[in-house]
Amino acid sequence: MSGEAVIHRWSGSYYVNADKRWENGTLSLSRTTLRFVSKQSQESLASFRLSCIVEIKMESSSFIFSTLTVLEDGNVKHWFGSLKPNRVVVFNVLEHFWRERLLSSGPGAQRAEGQPSKGRELIGLVAGAQRRLEDTGRVLSHQGEQFDDMMKGLEKMDSDLGVADKLLSELESPSWWPFGKVPWKAQQEAKAEDAARAAAAAVGRGSGKNKVITSIPAVVSKGVDSDLKPGCLLVLVSALEVRETSGQLLHRFERNEVDEIRVLSPYEMTVRQRFIGRPDVCYRFLSAKMPEALSVLEMQYKKKMEFSSEYAAFQATPASSPSDTGGTVLDRGSLLKCQDTDVPLEVGGGELSQLQVQVLQPSVSQAEAQELKQMLMQLKNLALEAETELERQDEVLDVLTSSADRATMTIEKHTGRMRRLL
Repeated sequence: MSGEAVIHRWSGSYYVNADKRWENGTLSLSRTTLRFVSKQSQESLASFRLSCIVEIKMESSSFIFSTLTVLEDGNVKHWFGSLKPNRVVVFNVLEHFWRERLLSSGPGAQRAEGQPSKGRELIGLVAGAQRRLEDTGRVLSHQGEQFDDMMKGLEKMDSDLGVADKLLSELESPSWWPFGKVPWKAQQEAKAEDAARAAAAAVGRGSGKNKVITSIPAVVSKGVDSDLKPGCLLVLVSALEVRETSGQLLHRFERNEVDEIRVLSPYEMTVRQRFIGRPDVCYRFLSAKMPEALSVLEMQYKKKMEFSSEYAAFQATPASSPSDTGGTVLDRGSLLKCQDTDVPLEVGGGELSQLQVQVLQPSVSQAEAQELKQMLMQLKNLALEAETELERQDEVLDVLTSSADRATMTIEKHTGRMRRLL
């Protein structure tokens, strides 16, 4: 367990029950383990798996000293005090990772070597679909650029027609003629109507951009050194939203406003928006489900993401440590909180071989299922972006059609006016 990368650590003290004393040291959280190491002797005074935690509470020692207690299987209680920055922050982080239970893997989940994997076949199919969707997205993007160029050409044509209308009006009604009119007023009204139509179309397009790709629970803080509080991160097609557990919006990062996403570990990152002349807006996120969001963020904000050296250390560390093989008998409540897999403890002799095949050779392993989940999240992101782009192009086509019709009518009208002048 000592080789596991640390997700977070806090300085504090631990109550050694055998010696009836408090020992200063560091409390550290890894993928599967909570551990306290003495500052003086550098020895591990407490170390236990997250899957075997029964309860985490904030209590008081001697009615004065504020502490954090962790109840382990077997009714073993661990007392932690003098936690920095404070025990509430530590409680929020520990409770989040304990409840999510995504950092440990159960026994019997390893696949026999050399056996055909249906999970790998599914991953191959999803990867093929993702490549096709990426190709479709590139074609849609190129098509959208062509539509934008057509819109610019029509806008220039409309500007030129406005100049021509003004010149024709001066020819039809010279400055010395006392009964001059303003014949281009109708065209200005038409432009105002088009602007109103375009604004309405923009509102319609905005609804597609607010679709949620994924939402993950997290402990959130504004700034790097602030207190961590429970909340959630919403990844939208065109924005990132930070919300409280009650759903109240704390902050919204538009897609073009995000300047930096720094990934500190697979479970921790910061999002920053820079300003000139005033402080930057920065939020810090710590979540057991962060890998799900990172798979989508890597596609949306590829050029703005930075990975720290700590992240590389996590990638080099195996995702799970060997599970405990002890034969401790647990009660029903402990089983619900400590077991990560539903493997029978006792089986009949006639059913043993069939169950062994099902357990040791599952159709889709846990790692393959996690990879499939991330790939499907990326597919969802691509599909929502393609849908948003198609909605935008539909609106652009409507504007192009109306603008082309109006330009055709204006040209015919100007042609008749020039013939009358000749």
